[in-house]
Amino acid sequence: MLEIPEALTISRQLEKQIKGKRIENVIVGHSPHKFTWFVDKGVAYPELLINQAIDQAYPIGGMIEIKAGDARLVFSDGVNLRAFTAGEVLPEKHQLLLTFDDLSHLVASVQMYVGISCFGESEGYDNPYYLVAKEKPSPLSDAFNINYFRDLATPEAVQNLSLKAFLATEQRIPGLGNGVLQDILWTAKLNPRCKVNSLDAEVKNRLFKCIKSVLADMTRLGGRDTEKDLFGNPGGYATVMSSKHPGDYCPACGGMIIKEAYLGGSVYYCERCQAL
Repeated sequence: MLEIPEALTISRQLEKQIKGKRIENVIVGHSPHKFTWFVDKGVAYPELLINQAIDQAYPIGGMIEIKAGDARLVFSDGVNLRAFTAGEVLPEKHQLLLTFDDLSHLVASVQMYVGISCFGESEGYDNPYYLVAKEKPSPLSDAFNINYFRDLATPEAVQNLSLKAFLATEQRIPGLGNGVLQDILWTAKLNPRCKVNSLDAEVKNRLFKCIKSVLADMTRLGGRDTEKDLFGNPGGYATVMSSKHPGDYCPACGGMIIKEAYLGGSVYYCERCQAL
């Protein structure tokens, strides 16, 4: 699933791979999938995109937006984006396929669920997740500072929330999801079930620093090794707490890495250094 490191990595790759190319053909919904959502069923996508040149690609939280003339393409966090050169064999199943003037392709397919939105800039887009992600600062930016984080984590704002609920739900920090959450909390030595209001100021400061540093490392290394980039290669950041490691031993203390179901997904933590 796309989260902040992957959205940044793939956006940068798109800038190098497709910027300046003109879109010659658009295929929408080639492989029907009930968990793929298009604006107005994607009817207007070819009209909006064909003959437009790619101007820019950039991340918005855990989304990727592509600017092509007046058209905007937005991919949500469940997308698999792959670039193919002219003559390469394309996947049989896909939800969106763009063909460029050099006969290269950009293919989007669904991982679990995905929104693929296309709209004219002059018309705008009223999706609340998109709007919130555009408004809030990235944890990798200077605007996401300790004062901003403290305001997010006031007792009134978090009430009885656990760390997982606080960090990875309700778009409090767009693009920080259940995937990157695991190594952030392991680095901070905090359990995903821990209540935010149980943390003192020193521990909150430590958590803030770990959010910034872990996301920066993940991005610098091209995303996590559990996810793939624009060319199908896994990221260079070796996850510690992820689906790759339940039952392994914590590299910090030797404790067992535990996997549990929690809040609609899985959490991974060390039984010793992240004890609740």
